[in-house]
Amino acid sequence: MFRYKQLLSPKLILRDYNAQVGEMLANMKVMYKVLRLGMPICQQTN
Repeated sequence: MFRYKQLLSPKLILRDYNAQVGEMLANMKVMYKVLRLGMPICQQTN
């Protein structure tokens, strides 16, 4: 939760609980995609 708040938003915008869950999942998907872009690609060498 700390990393989420630091990168995206300190608070949720939507008021409805189910909408907040959807907002959180969408933001987490974006965060994981950004983190994946920054990770090095490991390839096995012979």
